[in-house]
Amino acid sequence: MRLKDKVILITASTRGIGYACVEACAKEGAIVYMAARDLERAQAAAEQLSAAGGRVKCIYNDATKPETFITMVDEVVNDAGRINVLVNNFGTSNRQKDLDFANTDPNVFLDTVTLNLRSVFLASQAAVRYMKKGGGGSIINISSVGGLVPDISQVAYGTSKAAINYLTKLIAVHEAKNGIRCNAVLPGMTATDAVEKNLTEEFRSLFLRHIPLGRMGLPEEIAAAVVHFASDESAYTTGQIMAVSGGFGLATPVYGDLAGQ
Repeated sequence: MRLKDKVILITASTRGIGYACVEACAKEGAIVYMAARDLERAQAAAEQLSAAGGRVKCIYNDATKPETFITMVDEVVNDAGRINVLVNNFGTSNRQKDLDFANTDPNVFLDTVTLNLRSVFLASQAAVRYMKKGGGGSIINISSVGGLVPDISQVAYGTSKAAINYLTKLIAVHEAKNGIRCNAVLPGMTATDAVEKNLTEEFRSLFLRHIPLGRMGLPEEIAAAVVHFASDESAYTTGQIMAVSGGFGLATPVYGDLAGQ
């Protein structure tokens, strides 16, 4: 029970990595608030997890409505009296429009960067106000290895995630005096519904050749890193940008070709 009685708010939490984080945190004894646009779906998930012994509630958040990143934090504190951990899991990209630098529409670029970066900035700023009063807390940003290693497409997504990595370090430095830690978890290719729907089998096979561990990650493995940063076992860890990606980006560029022989 590494997170016993900690109040944790997780955005974009009804599926994939977000849901895995909710499940993992609840199993470790946390009081978890699922922030979601689809409250009906979130409520069904919360009820199922609560029936299994967790303490899970729902809160409204719509990434296209920036004010809800602030109101969701307010509502959690009004209900629970505090917030100990914030997990900024929201992130978006349109693979059909988020292309290479020369061919991406400027509006698509700016909209994507704004959505992804705004979600972290607004939610974190709102949470920090309460964490200061409570003697500290932990902010965990779900970024991406795409923010470390440039790709041949998704220029907006990669740029936004790189910015989130830097913002993570800034928050860590600026808020350390208030007992607030901030770290980032950077998933590589992870076995979620989004990957299944948006990436072809051919692309996935090609990508996996460049992952030394030779497989996609599991949402539960990303959630395990989140639990670590949320818990007191990482009390002396802040400003870290931790890739959970099976070693993607570590090897020489010819690694994938050689590994396939």
